[in-house]
Amino acid sequence: MILNAAVIIVAGVLFVACAAAAWTSAREAEPRAAWILSILAVLVPAPLLWVGLADLAHRAPAAAAILSVFGVAGVALMFPGGVPEPEDDTPTTRIDERDIMFSRALLEPGSDRFREYYREHPGKKALDDAFRARPGLLARGGSAYHPLAFAAAEASFTTIERLRPFVDGEPAAERLEVDARIATRFLDHWVRKLGAVSVGVTELKEYHKYTTVGRGPDWGRPVTLDHAFALALTVEMDRRALDHAPLAPTVMESAQQYVDAGVIAVQVAGFVRRLGYPARAHIDGNYRVVCPLVARDAGLGEIGRMGLLMTPELGPRVRIGVVTTDLPLVPTGRRRDPTMIDFCIRCRKCADVCPSQAIPLGPRRDIDGVRRWRIDSEACYTLWTALGTDCARCMAVCPYSHPDNWMHNLVRRGIRSSDRFRRLAVRADDVLYGRRPPPRPVPEWMGR
Repeated sequence: MILNAAVIIVAGVLFVACAAAAWTSAREAEPRAAWILSILAVLVPAPLLWVGLADLAHRAPAAAAILSVFGVAGVALMFPGGVPEPEDDTPTTRIDERDIMFSRALLEPGSDRFREYYREHPGKKALDDAFRARPGLLARGGSAYHPLAFAAAEASFTTIERLRPFVDGEPAAERLEVDARIATRFLDHWVRKLGAVSVGVTELKEYHKYTTVGRGPDWGRPVTLDHAFALALTVEMDRRALDHAPLAPTVMESAQQYVDAGVIAVQVAGFVRRLGYPARAHIDGNYRVVCPLVARDAGLGEIGRMGLLMTPELGPRVRIGVVTTDLPLVPTGRRRDPTMIDFCIRCRKCADVCPSQAIPLGPRRDIDGVRRWRIDSEACYTLWTALGTDCARCMAVCPYSHPDNWMHNLVRRGIRSSDRFRRLAVRADDVLYGRRPPPRPVPEWMGR
């Protein structure tokens, strides 16, 4: 009787778990996952209920056997183990901002900057001419062109540009002596209150900084930034907006979250300067630091296969703001998560769906003395200029991009603890959501 009751209880737990997951998926507007989980809610408990309730000649041994099978499977799946050793991925060189695609896209043909840059980098000109031959980002003629959405995104980027005068400034003449622990705790709570989903602090390293300014009026000047600390923050990009990638809603959302991250960073920098300490906000189009590296070292995530910051809660579905300063702060330190990198090695979903095939399918390689992945930035940006949007297909399909809720957090916990679970999680994500899920059409409220 006790074994039969135990089997019935296990069946009930499995039914409730699958049904709750189906309900959660339905609320996430994931009909495929909701349908599959609903079927599992019926099929998985059925054999257990049959053993527990049917009048079988050997019901007790059958109940014991089935409980043993489920117990062993559960322990094998969740038993901690298989956590890889972290590899040294500390950069040994710095990046010249003039070399990144956003800077090269701003070079005007025939200008002095244009001639100077391609005189020094003649091998890049043919690659860049390829994207200049296309309509351009947010341009009429792109295959994802949407007049209202593109205008909204342009309005957001214009707002970011108007923040430029406020990223830096002179600190107040009178300095307030602040305890580093108190200042760090205050900023952590306040920045989250302003809308950030994660906040961290790191000592500012040389490899965090660009060597040379690549955008704006200071183009070509060496980056001189001698601040002691960097505060990094992330803001969330809406999951449902990214489900439309690479269509127009994604570039609207991307631009808006650049604004939100920028406004918070500018506000924080202004606050610090009022305390009498130098501070500079680093926002879209006006960086002096490589934000993903700063955020990684501040403990906010790892750099994944697609070259973006992967946060534990939202995956790559974030935008980053950074404030560098001499205000005494307590570094949160890097929180290494080799299981996230291991999951990226196994998953490869972003690389499979990348329309430009810019994301490498293979393992991390030694590049400039560092173990990492490197995307084909020219192929990626050339696709953007053909679409008119910033694509975001990789962000949309990443299993870590699922919402921050009980169901996906259980999966994330399993990924962190067990190699077997990571293997299962890759396959389960493909089954529930599809290996190559199609983008959702532009919503009706946006018009056509």
